[in-house]
Amino acid sequence: MSGSADASLKLWDCSTGIEIGNIPTNSSVRTCNFSYSANMAAFSTDTARKQICEIIIVDVRNADKSIENQDAILRIKVGDCKVTSLLWGPLDETLISGHEDGKIVQWDLRTGKEITSVKGHVGLINDMQMSKDQAFFVTASKDNTAKLFLTDQLNHIKTYKTERPVNSAALSPILDHVVLGGGQEAMDVTTTSARAGKFDSRFYHLVFEEEFGRVKGHFGPINSLAFHPDGKSYASGGEDGYVRLHTFDSSYFDFGFDY
Repeated sequence: MSGSADASLKLWDCSTGIEIGNIPTNSSVRTCNFSYSANMAAFSTDTARKQICEIIIVDVRNADKSIENQDAILRIKVGDCKVTSLLWGPLDETLISGHEDGKIVQWDLRTGKEITSVKGHVGLINDMQMSKDQAFFVTASKDNTAKLFLTDQLNHIKTYKTERPVNSAALSPILDHVVLGGGQEAMDVTTTSARAGKFDSRFYHLVFEEEFGRVKGHFGPINSLAFHPDGKSYASGGEDGYVRLHTFDSSYFDFGFDY
């Protein structure tokens, strides 16, 4: 599934790369995510062209060309501040949205109403990713921090500080590690070196909030990070146009903090 500034959400066959469904929207699609069951998909549209930001849930069990004319299961109008990141909660009963003003909101999908909200950051939330067991999630923000929250009540429990905007953060599925990626604003990249822009992936201990390693490679801000499900490698996507696959050596798994 992909959402675009061309005002459309597209569904793709992963094995062939062929488009199997297209949903036109009233404005740019900012975020999109399949539910855990994969029976539904949620996406958000931007506030633009006199359109209010919306979170839209659709049924994708029989995705084909007819999905264009299918009615949405639910539409949630978000008028105050647009959604910039989106997650499904456990058992597909809730949605968690991150917003342009740093707010995090939990939504009840049965009613479409807000359950709770917190002021998670003081800047735009660029990314949110769940832990393997969905007990907590990590956020990445333009305010130079990534934060860890409990999924059920949105309680803030940890903060990972940097000196640059954080565009993406991912949680290891096997170790108490979190990796952060970001860098200097894109408009300023041409005026500085890669070293000064700090375009490396940075590893922190999940509990102690301490940085213990960095991985170089990109020559522009890192916009996306993801761990492999087995935890033995991770991928990073950068504004330099490259996706890099990184495999950990044995010393990574042997490393540990002194308690």
